Amino acid sequence: MFKKLTLTSFLLLSSLITVYPSKKENTNFFDYCYSLEKIISRNSVEKSKNLSKNFKSLAKDITLFGTNKTKGNFANKIINQYKKSKNLLILNFVPNQIYCLAGYWIEVANPGKFESIFYNKSKQKIDEYKNIKKEVDEFIQDINLEYKSIKKEINDYF
Repeated sequence: MFKKLTLTSFLLLSSLITVYPSKKENTNFFDYCYSLEKIISRNSVEKSKNLSKNFKSLAKDITLFGTNKTKGNFANKIINQYKKSKNLLILNFVPNQIYCLAGYWIEVANPGKFESIFYNKSKQKIDEYKNIKKEVDEFIQDINLEYKSIKKEINDYF
């Protein structure tokens, strides 16, 4: 009796976990990457406190248009890129839909989690590019100073 109750509750809970994202986001069944993109875009707009109401509705329309164009391809590309960078057998073995389903439930439980991750990674890359730009500017200044000193020596020589 207890085993049947446990099995029934497990099947009911697992079906709820797998069906809910598709029903809630109005997507095809098992299209979890599209559901993930939709919830991330919705949460990022709703979480933005600095936006006016008019701009929020415009931002929602733009994100809706973007997610309708990608339909989960963007999330799949990000996951594939991550798999290639880590090159672990266990990561390559698990299908992208499982990652998207897990990501969906993470975003439901903790809205804005992926937005903060993307923001931090983007900020790191921008800081890296700024540092590279500073180094290149310093290098160009050094070359320019060398050129001026060589030019002065040549002018003094003649």
